[in-house]
Amino acid sequence: MTQQSPKTPPLLDPDEQPPYSRYNPDGQSGVVLVCDHARNATPRSLAGLGLSSEILSTHIGLDIGCEHLSKKIADNLDSVLLIAGFSRLVVDLNRPPDHPTSIPVQSDGIDIPGNQSLSIKDRQQRIDEIFTPYHDAVAAELKQAFEHHQRVALISMHSFTPQMDGLARPWHIGILWNRDQRLSEPLLESLRGEPDLCVGDNQPYDARDHLGYTVDAYDGMPGLAQVMIEVRQDLLTTTEDVSRWADLLTRHLTQALGGWGVSVKR
Repeated sequence: MTQQSPKTPPLLDPDEQPPYSRYNPDGQSGVVLVCDHARNATPRSLAGLGLSSEILSTHIGLDIGCEHLSKKIADNLDSVLLIAGFSRLVVDLNRPPDHPTSIPVQSDGIDIPGNQSLSIKDRQQRIDEIFTPYHDAVAAELKQAFEHHQRVALISMHSFTPQMDGLARPWHIGILWNRDQRLSEPLLESLRGEPDLCVGDNQPYDARDHLGYTVDAYDGMPGLAQVMIEVRQDLLTTTEDVSRWADLLTRHLTQALGGWGVSVKR
């Protein structure tokens, strides 16, 4: 009798949170919002990746303030929002699975013990149980939006630390793009009209370097425009700060989306 190899246990326990959640699932606008790095949770089986809760709560574990900002913008635009359930350190939903930083072994000088020397099977399990379900959900939301709108926008929301790898990042906000500039160009132009804003064009990093997978995956889809937005984390520390940024971005997004022909609530 052939001896069968033991079955690999699942990464996620049956009673754990799912890889993503939907906010405002009945949103009626032609906008799909995503927050790839919303939370710092890790599957129980990974034991926090060997990191303390304090480290997981820093910028390496999540995009601080971004979930709250994204929810307020979703309310303003009446758009559906997909929220990632697990830390970017488990598997980065905004990187191609074969990218070196897809499952980082180090982030901003901090070693990630639970990501060292992973087997091909270990990596694939994170992709199968977290990465793929999330992106299947993004695809499903886009399909749903196109059932009601001729033109749709995919907006990927992020926040960034004021300092990374020892370098200061002076921008208040960054608009990131790869090939599609139908939303990035009008957003950059209108935001630069705000006298007190330091606006980055493909800053704090360049999305053309395979660093915007969530929007790049749909590049070229007829009727779809996409953009990534980054807000500096020290500007999102209070409820009032988040509300102010949500209102500012809603105003500029509404103008840019209207120029592309995407309907929103306002």
